[in-house]
Amino acid sequence: MTVVERREIALVDLLDRLLAGGVVITGDLTLRIADVDLVRIDLNALVSSVNEQVPSPWRELE
Repeated sequence: MTVVERREIALVDLLDRLLAGGVVITGDLTLRIADVDLVRIDLNALVSSVNEQVPSPWRELE
């Protein structure tokens, strides 16, 4: 094993890296019985941090 393969990272560090760049989550889920679609769920989510360059979409409460 090389050093890169054994490298451990804390969960909080991983979340920090993901939020710094942003993460897009997409997916489709379909519940089907006998080739009949009963439930369909489409997921589209953007998870990102908020800072001066990327302001919050909500106004600050005073």
